[in-house]
Parts: sequence; C-alpha cells; structure tokens
Amino acid sequence: MPARGHRRTARLARTLALAGTGAAVLALPLVGATSASAAATTTAATTTATAYPDNLDGWIREALDIMAQNGIPGTYDGIHRNIMRESSGNPNAVNLWDSNAAAGTPSKGLLQVIDPTFQAYHVAGTSWDPYDPVANITAACNYAAQRYGSIDNVAGAY
Repeated sequence: MPARGHRRTARLARTLALAGTGAAVLALPLVGATSASAAATTTAATTTATAYPDNLDGWIREALDIMAQNGIPGTYDGIHRNIMRESSGNPNAVNLWDSNAAAGTPSKGLLQVIDPTFQAYHVAGTSWDPYDPVANITAACNYAAQRYGSIDNVAGAY
C-alpha cells in the first residue's frame, strides 16, 4: 500500500518551466493543497542576455537567433557560404563596380545588400546601419526568404 505522504510530496515539488518569451515561471503549490487549482503561481521576470563574440561566428549566431524570433528561415551553413562568396567575411565590404554601383546604390556589408533592399527588409530590433553585421545578415536573409524561400537556396549573386 503506497504511503499517502508520497503523493503529497510529489504535489509539493517545485517546477521550473521556460515560457516562450524566455521568462522563467516558478510554480509552487500551497502546503496542504489538494488540487491544482489551489496552487499559487509566482512569475519571475528574468531576462537572460546571450553574449555573442564580435566576429563572424558570433554575428551569424546572433542573426540566427533574431531570425528564429521573426520566423525567417536560414542555417548557419547557408549564411556562412553566402557571406564568404559575397564579402569574404568583411562587414565593411563595398562593391563599386557592378550595375548597382553604376546606378548609385553600391552593395554593402557582409551579404552585399543595397540600401533600398536593406531598408525594405530591415528586421525590427536590429541597427539601421547596413554595415552592422547582424543587421546586414538579418535583412539579407529576410529578403532571400521572401524571394527564394531561404538564404540556403541562394547559390549565386542575388
């Protein structure tokens, strides 16, 4: 015959769950509570900031996190492959010789985005500077998602 105290102990166990917003929720049942409706819930609004290194790897990883929050598809490999082809990883790269440059809107940054495209596909919460690596990646990936389904589907100049 199981002990009655064992069931009560299980009800009193603390549960820590992560909500979709990143805030931690701590649920503590009341002592002697006999149903779930009698449990008290305490919400602790904690924010955990992720530190990303200030290099190509960190910029891609930060961009991927922002993209995930905004439903923009793409993978590390797809982004990295396109960056290496477009700018060799130089966030200050500028193309001064193609048709965009001839028209007065040179391609800029890691993924060589022209200003009108950057502005149209800018992702909220990122810098408005097209040379900002994370802003450049997220805007370019947002554009590629709308036009090609994902940055992963881009295999040449876009």
